[in-house]
Amino acid sequence: MDVLELARTQFAVTGSLHFLFVVLTLGLAPLVAIMNTRWALSRKPVHEAMTRFWGQVYVVNYALGIVTGLVMEFQFGLSWSGLSHYAGDVFGAPLAMETLVAFFLESTFLGLWIFGWGRLPRGLHLACIWLVTLTAYASAFYIMVANSFLQNPAGSVARGDRLELVDVGALLTNKALIFSFPHVIGAGLFTGAMVLVGASAYQLRRRTEHVEFFTRSLRTGVVAAALGIFVTIGFGYAQFAGVQEGKFDGNPGAAIPLGLMIEFGQLLALVMLFVLLPLVGVLPRWRWTHPLLMLMTPLPFVLAIMGWLAREVGRQPWMIWEKLTLADAMSPGLTPGMITASLIGFAGVLGLLAVVDYVLIARIIRRGPRDLDLGAVPATESRSPALTY
Repeated sequence: MDVLELARTQFAVTGSLHFLFVVLTLGLAPLVAIMNTRWALSRKPVHEAMTRFWGQVYVVNYALGIVTGLVMEFQFGLSWSGLSHYAGDVFGAPLAMETLVAFFLESTFLGLWIFGWGRLPRGLHLACIWLVTLTAYASAFYIMVANSFLQNPAGSVARGDRLELVDVGALLTNKALIFSFPHVIGAGLFTGAMVLVGASAYQLRRRTEHVEFFTRSLRTGVVAAALGIFVTIGFGYAQFAGVQEGKFDGNPGAAIPLGLMIEFGQLLALVMLFVLLPLVGVLPRWRWTHPLLMLMTPLPFVLAIMGWLAREVGRQPWMIWEKLTLADAMSPGLTPGMITASLIGFAGVLGLLAVVDYVLIARIIRRGPRDLDLGAVPATESRSPALTY
């Protein structure tokens, strides 16, 4: 492959690996916040156990996902300095806001939630996890603002050899953004919920001693997954109102993943809304369904990657639609060897982090809600019955 194709491959690989973490973070955050709310209101041990267990899964995925996000920032300077030169004044603004939100606000509130367990007042501790959720959504919003600008450079004008931002309102209400953002949020909720479903089915299949815990988790997951896939499909179709004319015409690289995503998405929507949701009360007892639920767990991740591929490949050969080509966006002086070396390095690191993430989460799920680190009370302090569930 030539330098351009290698650079595109590098960003596709690293972007897809990073998005595996992101989509799970977006899904688990509101679910953990809901569990925490139920515990704060009811004070039932099972709700605290659910908050701690699924919260620990969330924290592991968030921590490793932050590291993978750093690689994405490096690539703009490494391979795409032409984009930074031409549109950095516009494209860089939402990326900077995302960094402030994700690396400062979100991580700060998450730290307060983790280390404030049993130390902060109940209401304030609960507020922290909801602020984590809101800042996670804000982070996703600014990323989608930046991406939507590449799809449709609204709010900017060309002056000389650069684009300048002249209308912030147009940038934030981009037609390529208003439906794609809730589409991503729905996909995240569907993904996080299906992790609950698959993990709970695994434990119930093993005849776990924590039957009530995983029964509640399975039911919560099925209901949330049904809502998530409904939002995803609805706003997915609505996105076509903002698609540039001719984006997918004669472009099989984008049309194929788009077609497959639509077909699989519709199938999953039918299964969730018309099969699993009505049977949510009996699914925990029907052990023969549990392997099927476990097999469905990876599908949201596959669909999420296919969706990104369709959105990005469909824009080719433009980096910024009808403003800047990929060739002009590349950094000068790059050689195939340089890109190949960075591709191997980035893919190796992110791939390793993805494997570590899976292993750690799988270990937590296999162990179940016992001896959890999140929310554990030091040995010098008394333990409530909720912490020994």
